[in-house]
Amino acid sequence: MNTMKLSLGPLQYFWPREQTLAFYREAAGWPVDIVYLGETVCSKRRELSTRDWIALAAELTRSGKQVVLSSLALIEAESELGMLQRLVDHGDCWIEANDLSAVQLCREREVPFVAGPTLNVYNHQALAMLMEDGLVRWVPGVEQGHALLRELGEAMRAEQREMPELEVIAFGRLPLAFSARCFTARALDVAKDQCGFRCIDYPDGMPLATREGRPFLRINGIQIQGEEVTDLGPELPQLRELGVDVLRLYPQAEGMAETVAHYHLARRSPQPPPRIAARNGYWHGKPGMQTTGAA
Repeated sequence: MNTMKLSLGPLQYFWPREQTLAFYREAAGWPVDIVYLGETVCSKRRELSTRDWIALAAELTRSGKQVVLSSLALIEAESELGMLQRLVDHGDCWIEANDLSAVQLCREREVPFVAGPTLNVYNHQALAMLMEDGLVRWVPGVEQGHALLRELGEAMRAEQREMPELEVIAFGRLPLAFSARCFTARALDVAKDQCGFRCIDYPDGMPLATREGRPFLRINGIQIQGEEVTDLGPELPQLRELGVDVLRLYPQAEGMAETVAHYHLARRSPQPPPRIAARNGYWHGKPGMQTTGAA
């Protein structure tokens, strides 16, 4: 039985500097193989600078982790492009390309990259083209379930093409949408440019309910997440059958060490683990918010 790798996805939330550093120093001792570092949501979040992320990458590399530097999902300004260039020019790490600007820079500088979940890859031709540009690992979008991955893999094999490493989001709240407008600032009735970095007050995002009071979404700056915490642990047999190489676990403010330990045990067991959170409906070709109880 091949043992899948575990990755710690990029931190989606805005945490204070010391909390962030403490989290990753603890993560250095966790049984994860890959750690993604960097700001993917909002360039205004500067508790850690680009230099800080690169220094943290060196520290985690020394602890035996493969470190990937993640780019913003939405680049709107020259300053943000400059920050991306510094990440790519660093040269010691792969880049998680979350938009095509990052793909272009990686291609020009011949830096291997991971296609993040916000790149639009829906067919094998697009995947093959990105592999020619330097793609080495692909994280499918949150709405892409097992049926699409199976079809895409079959199409690649039919053309005698090798698949890149396949990384699937196995745990965490799913990033559903991004906007130039800051949802957190709007919810708090403040201007985006005078937001006061209020999202730092919501370490797992701001809960958003329907008018009937039912939990619905999480507001996270310019990002909208699902309310449900995805858990594909019970689907591990299917993930193995599809040839998934890496299970991505998104950081949460509480209980992350226990989650990593749970998945570490599960990936080494022939039996699927009990469910610790909700099911991802997208994976099963159903509405993403459709959930079930523990298996």
